[in-house]
Amino acid sequence: MSLVGGVVARQCTRSGFGFMTRTIASSARLSLAQPVPKEQPAQPLAKAPLVKEFKIYRWDPEQPEQKPRLQSYKVDLNQCGPMILDALIKIKNEMDPTLTFRRSCREGICGSCAMNIDGQNTLACLCRIDREASKDSKIYPLPHMYIVKDLVPDLTLFFKQHKSIEPYLKNDNPPEKGEYLQSQEERKKLDGLYECILCACCSTSCPSYWWNQDVYLGPAALLHAYRWIADSRDSYGADRKEKLQNTFSLYRCHTILNCTCLDTALMFLFRSSLTSYVFRLAYMSQGP
Repeated sequence: MSLVGGVVARQCTRSGFGFMTRTIASSARLSLAQPVPKEQPAQPLAKAPLVKEFKIYRWDPEQPEQKPRLQSYKVDLNQCGPMILDALIKIKNEMDPTLTFRRSCREGICGSCAMNIDGQNTLACLCRIDREASKDSKIYPLPHMYIVKDLVPDLTLFFKQHKSIEPYLKNDNPPEKGEYLQSQEERKKLDGLYECILCACCSTSCPSYWWNQDVYLGPAALLHAYRWIADSRDSYGADRKEKLQNTFSLYRCHTILNCTCLDTALMFLFRSSLTSYVFRLAYMSQGP
């Protein structure tokens, strides 16, 4: 082979090898660029059903021939929220749309879902479900009240009594400029009073209120009565106290203390002092 022929052969060999190298490298890059198939997400392990029985008070005024009764519903707690109100909503949405109860905020602020749960007046939105499946839960409306339907009590008289104590500021001498002012000490006197959400749990737990609710104001109304008498911005304290000077409005309180044993939305704020406010109100009402 001539010298020229050898050089040409070596160049061809090198060119061919370089082409093959580039081809292999390009193919490798292409293979790397292919999308990786997605892995299927692991399926969560299904929880075993945790079924609990709820026995709920039922009465329909449109069916007067049917007496009040307890109706049973079984709910899988693993498919339900943690609160009694969650169970009631699940029952109404998925099992029995005729079940009737009040609800609104779900945050313990409005007081709408007050009812008697396992023997205690409380708010359904703040009452946790006992996850002991062997124990059933009994749910009734607030006790010793007329019933509109199922778990809905008639609170007409309760709010009428609240209205009777005139729960608003009364002052014939407004400030010439700006707002009514209070010192920090005067403001602290209202702590534990203005937080009441009027859920009626305390009043409907009071035996004196059961027996004389047409004339005895009950814990909630008396709490608000004291709240306005104790307010330094109100100038009608003497008139408010005078309206309580009768046999029943205030003095039917026999310190049974059921009103202080509740687990409701804001009872922790004034649980230990609710009755003491009634005592203070009684003492103040005897003054000038």
